[in-house]
Amino acid sequence: MHRVVLVTGGSRGIGKAIAAAFASEGDAVIINYQRSANQAEAIRIELSTVSKSVALEQADVSDFNQVRKMVQNSIERYGQIDVLINNAGLAKDGFIMLMSERDWRDVIDVNLSGVFNCTKAVTEHMISRRRGVIINVASLSGITGLPGQVNYAAAKGGVIAFTKALSKELAPFGIRVNAVAPGIIETDMTASLNDRARERFLQAIPMRRFGTPLEVASVVKFLASDDASYITGETICITGGLP
Repeated sequence: MHRVVLVTGGSRGIGKAIAAAFASEGDAVIINYQRSANQAEAIRIELSTVSKSVALEQADVSDFNQVRKMVQNSIERYGQIDVLINNAGLAKDGFIMLMSERDWRDVIDVNLSGVFNCTKAVTEHMISRRRGVIINVASLSGITGLPGQVNYAAAKGGVIAFTKALSKELAPFGIRVNAVAPGIIETDMTASLNDRARERFLQAIPMRRFGTPLEVASVVKFLASDDASYITGETICITGGLP
């Protein structure tokens, strides 16, 4: 067994690609999911062909007690967690005048508080071992802001600031903390765009195409590797040049 990697929201999209990238390295991968048990099990079976150990952990990342239990289960199973990928996310877009308090709260709870909960739950363990890597999946929206996404942009912008502050706290303990900020990636979310919206986005992207989950996973895998051993507190944009 190589490293032990916990990927939140790992049952689909970018999370699935990240889980697959680490599994292909022979790492033990723990896939966190909230609702899609059948989908998660299918991915576990698929990845088990390339990794000797793929486990599932159901937990709502916005609930600290559930997260703490997930981390405890993972440590009991493997004895360690080497890499935490905070990928779980939720979007409930809408202009602020039409946005409910619930939609604001839900997005903040999952995208920002979820990162806090998972990070807090693994930090004591990583500090005791004086090693570890934490990678947070933010978004270009957290840097530039997008209309109709004040909740999502606020949460992801918070993740970027969280990454910078936490990296300074944990560096003395040998723990690196970085983030990636994907632009428009081919996922379930972009699949729902109509042709007009897709064309508008494509015209705005200098590379004239959407990114793929694999391209995000490749950067995450690099940041978790020893090749990035002197990188911490950074946010890497994966946007095809989209400003």
